[in-house]
Amino acid sequence: MIRLFTAVPIPEDVADALERRQSGLPGARWRTRDQLHLTLAFYGEIDERRADDLAAELGRAATGGPFDITLGGVGAFGDAHRSHALWAGVEPSERLSVLAGRCRAAGERAGVAMERRDYRPHVTLAYLKPQTNPDRIGAWIAGHNLLRSPPIRVDRFGLWSSVLGHDGSRYRLEREYWL
Repeated sequence: MIRLFTAVPIPEDVADALERRQSGLPGARWRTRDQLHLTLAFYGEIDERRADDLAAELGRAATGGPFDITLGGVGAFGDAHRSHALWAGVEPSERLSVLAGRCRAAGERAGVAMERRDYRPHVTLAYLKPQTNPDRIGAWIAGHNLLRSPPIRVDRFGLWSSVLGHDGSRYRLEREYWL
């Protein structure tokens, strides 16, 4: 079994800017530079045969040519009682949504049971410990909400494997697809 997802890599200059914001919040487990990415679709644990089928199907998703996206704003996932992750948002992009939909459809064609939830593009910046002070989370968001990246050229995406560990996930690029 292998745990897989598709994602757009974050360019070095944008990763630098994101890393500079990763401080000042006790209880945040900040993502490392090599963990920063924009997920298109998450496939979960699948067997190697299905992974091969998925890799082939993703070749059909790599169409439409390059396009640009921009990161904008920050926020948190969670509910009224507890936030569990901080993220950098992505300004609306029809081309990105179409690409994510194609990656999802590739998973379905390969026989992967896909989660049924709306696509909300973001770059995860940190996971939050349960005891993280909500007021401090709000202050961090207010202090960084003017985030805006330069245009990010999306000319490829990757199929990544993920190995969970006590220090977070380790990712490995399995295959790259050029648009």
